[in-house]
Parts: sequence; structure tokens; C-alpha cells
Amino acid sequence: MSPLKYIEFGIGNKWLIRTETELSDGTEVEEKGIAGPIRFQSVYLRIWIRKTVLILDLKQGFKVSRKQRNAFKVIFGIVSKIE
Repeated sequence: MSPLKYIEFGIGNKWLIRTETELSDGTEVEEKGIAGPIRFQSVYLRIWIRKTVLILDLKQGFKVSRKQRNAFKVIFGIVSKIE
């Protein structure tokens, strides 16, 4: 799996605008603001209410998942490929 970058805008994360980079070894790096360059892959809307997460993704469609911790988040995100 190639590494991906998630640029997120919304409430519930540490910062209002952040970039999370997921490396090929499974580790993640989070930073404040937008880290370029952006090589567009998809966009998504994630709504996290308590332990339920609703995700509407342009490429993957709609999915519902469960998490271990309670949270409230409303996030609009852009998926970017890292080359």
C-alpha cells in the first residue's frame, strides 16, 4: 500500500486544519495546517458520534464503523497520494 496523506478540516481533532500522513510501515505523523504537495485521490465527510463513525467517501462510498472511544467530530477531508 502506498503512503497516503489526509488533509482534514473540521471540529473534533487537535487542530481545526491538520494533515495526517500515513506511512507505508503503518505509522502516522500528524501536523498542523496543510502539508503539500497535494496529489488528489478522493474527498470524504466523516461524522463521529460517540462510538459510531459515518463516512461518505467519493471513491469508497458510504460506510459505518465502530470505534472503542467516545468522540464527536465533523470532518471534511482530502485524500492525497504521496509519491
